[in-house]
Formats: sequence, structure tokens, C-alpha cells
Amino acid sequence: MDKPSQLRRVLDCGLVAVVRSPDSGQLVEVARALADGGVTVVEITMSVPNALDMMRQVRQALGDRVLLGAGTILDPETARAALLAGAEYIVAPTLNLDVIRLCQRYDKLVMPGAFTPTEILTAWEAGADIVKVFPADVVGPAFFKALRGPLPQVRLMPTGGVDLTTAAAFLKAGACCLGVGSQLVEARAVAEGNFDRIRDLARQYVAFVKEFPSAG
Repeated sequence: MDKPSQLRRVLDCGLVAVVRSPDSGQLVEVARALADGGVTVVEITMSVPNALDMMRQVRQALGDRVLLGAGTILDPETARAALLAGAEYIVAPTLNLDVIRLCQRYDKLVMPGAFTPTEILTAWEAGADIVKVFPADVVGPAFFKALRGPLPQVRLMPTGGVDLTTAAAFLKAGACCLGVGSQLVEARAVAEGNFDRIRDLARQYVAFVKEFPSAG
């Protein structure tokens, strides 16, 4: 799948499931449950123990069922290692221009983190495919609506504080998709191996997002 097709897959799904867990042993089944529920864009964060090995395992087990990404990428060295491990896109909590350049070099999707209008525009001008606004719960949907005036061309993804009670407001305010972590991949469900719960939550989010067209 080429890069434009991957971007379209993210926008069509409307959700990026952020998998962040202190226990990596269950993550293949977590990713499978998300895919079974219709959330086919999955980000494994580098804070997960043995994150690179887990990416390889998810890629081997699920193949193209999920668009697999790596998150909490802070530098180009880690980004390159994640791509070699099977990640197809890179997500960061902060703006590192060298990470964006590396992703452009290898024709990979990149979603850097930004917070201020200046950071957001800098990320976009540098080649970001989607700009992750983090932590989104600090600024709220009103911030996204305000940015759509001067920056309607920038694809924005809120992450942090996104759940079923806030998702609609973010989408209506101009978000192109949603980054959802613990509200979708519940720590308790992961710890208990309750994959039915994760699958059911995924279905709820997918059904919800379909009701509210994004700005993607």
C-alpha cells in the first residue's frame, strides 16, 4: 500500500488506537481485538516494554489487517528502528524536524505532536501528513475550531482526553481523525486479557465516528 493509500486508510477509519501498556505480553491479541472491532489503525508506543519486538509480532500475526504505527518517537534514530521493525507510520508527542525529514526520506506517514499555532504550522510546512495536537484536553474542541479559520488546510488529530463524550465535539470542530488511548485500550481490560471488552469498545468508537464526518 502506497503512502496516499495509507493516509486515506487513516482518514477513513477516523481513529488511531494508541496502545500504551506496562505489559507487552498481550499486545498481539489487543491489536487483533481492535481490528475485529473495526479499528484498523493501531499505534504501539515506544514506552511499551520490548516495543520493537511487539511491532514485529503484530506485523507477522496480523499483516495488512491493521495499519501499524509507532508512537512516542522522540528522535530519528528511534523512528528508523521502528520502521525497520514493521511500523508504517510514525507518531510523536513533540515536534522534531529530523523525524519528519526521515519519514519523508523513506516515504512514510508522519504525525508529529504540536501544541501552539506556530508549532502546528511549522510541522505542516515541514511535511507532516497529520499534526497531532497534544494534550488536546488542555485546549479542547474550541481550539480546533479557532484554528480552522487561518489554517483550514492542516489536518489535525486530537490526542489526550478524547473519549466517547468529547469525540463528537472534536470532529465537529475540524479534527480529521481521533487519537484514542486508554479510553479505548483500557488498562484493566488488557491486564485481565478481556479482549471482548476491547473489541466491543472498538465497535462503539467506530459506530460513533461514522455519525460525525471529519475534516479529513
